Formats: sequence, C-alpha cells, structure tokens
Amino acid sequence: MDLGVAGGVFHRLGLVDQPQHTGLGWDFAGTVDAAGPGVELPAGTRVAGFLDGFDRDHGSHAEHLLVSAAKIAVVPDALDLIEAAVVPLNATAAAQLVALLGEAPAGARRLLVTGAAGAVGAYVAVLAQDRGWQVTGAARAADEPFVRGLGADFATGVGRGWDAVAGALQEDALRAVRDGGRFVGVQPAARLPEERGVTVEVLFARPDGPILARLLERAATGELPARVHAVTPLAEAADAYEAMAKGGVRGRIVLVP
Repeated sequence: MDLGVAGGVFHRLGLVDQPQHTGLGWDFAGTVDAAGPGVELPAGTRVAGFLDGFDRDHGSHAEHLLVSAAKIAVVPDALDLIEAAVVPLNATAAAQLVALLGEAPAGARRLLVTGAAGAVGAYVAVLAQDRGWQVTGAARAADEPFVRGLGADFATGVGRGWDAVAGALQEDALRAVRDGGRFVGVQPAARLPEERGVTVEVLFARPDGPILARLLERAATGELPARVHAVTPLAEAADAYEAMAKGGVRGRIVLVP
C-alpha cells in the first residue's frame, strides 16, 4: 500500500488530492502516552492498530500518533510490539474479506486464494477455513511449504471452475470463478463488471478494534502468522522502500523510531 501511495498510484485513482505530500504508513504498535476523557487505556498500555484513508497529512511512519480508541486493540502479553505491528491492516482486511465471503455453501466450498503467501492472502487462507471453505492457495512454487503450513492446498496457477476466488482484483482471477460463483477483490480500484452470474465484491478495509483484538490473540498463540522480514530504523525508511520495491520480500519490514 505504501509503495502504491509513494508511487502515485492512488493519486491517479483520485484517492489522494494533495499534490505536494501525503502521510505514509498504515500499521502501528506502541505504548499509550496519554488518553482523552472517557478512554480507559492507562499510560503504558501496549496497543496496535492501523490508520485508514489515503488523503492525509500524517501516517504511522512517526514517533507519536493520535488515534481513536475505538480503532485500536490491546496487544497480548505473549506478542511483542515488533510482531504486533505487522498484523493490523492485513489481518483486519482478511477478516473483513472473509466476512464478505460468508459461510461456505454446502457442496460449493472450493475457494482459491490468490497471493496466498502474501500479506493479506496468508490471513485469508487461515480465516476462510473457519467459515467452512476448502482453501487452495495460489503462489510461487517456492512458497508451497508456507502455504501448506497454513492448512491450505497449493497451486501455482489460478485454473478455472472455483466456487469462489479471493485476492487481487484482476480479470484473470475473476475468470477463474465458475458461473454463479463469488469473487472478492482486495485492490482499491474500479469494481470489475459482474458476468456469468458471478457475484463481485470489493473490499475497502476499515479499522475495527474488537476484530483486531481477536486477531492479535490468535497471532499471539501462533494460529495466525506474524511475519517480520526485517527491523529498520525509522530514519532509514527510504532504504526499506527500496528493498520492498525490489520484490520477493516475505513478511513486513518494521520501522522503529
């Protein structure tokens, strides 16, 4: 997401209206310095969350943030802040995507998750199984052990005839859905036209403190992956962006003030 913002993708989509600057950074984890009236989070409480929206002055690449208490969750003791920082946006997006999919219909449970080794896809692959979906993850061949470790079957291509497909909003993924099936895309772009009776949904992730609290608990127990690729000083953020832009990174680069 941050690479897209920095590269002007969301300016071109009309989601950012500031030509000179915009805030970078979505996920965050840290400790409460102070709380407003009626907020029962004492100083020192460890919390995590993510900022939403594109057209903003400040993002989470910062030493301090001001956020709504309803949009954050307390970090469990068993999870350190580095790991907690990689969970909020992608795991919440995955949970909301799976909610759009709903319960797997009897006799139509075959779900393909594209990018199953990626930041959102890995969480979808796990959470969809809770709803009764028989999950197959599509990813590069080198990612097969990781994807199978999520409890999913594995494929290197999208194929055809799936009851449902979840992943990047693209025409190839939509064509992989059988007639009358379901498609949920996660790319914030124009909705693909519905065809062949396929129901098309587009996810726009929004912060949700209670949902995130449950996801952090599952990350703390190891049920959900909290993959950290590297830890980098905030002052070296530009180097982190260059590393991400080269591709092939599995897990998140965490910026630490």
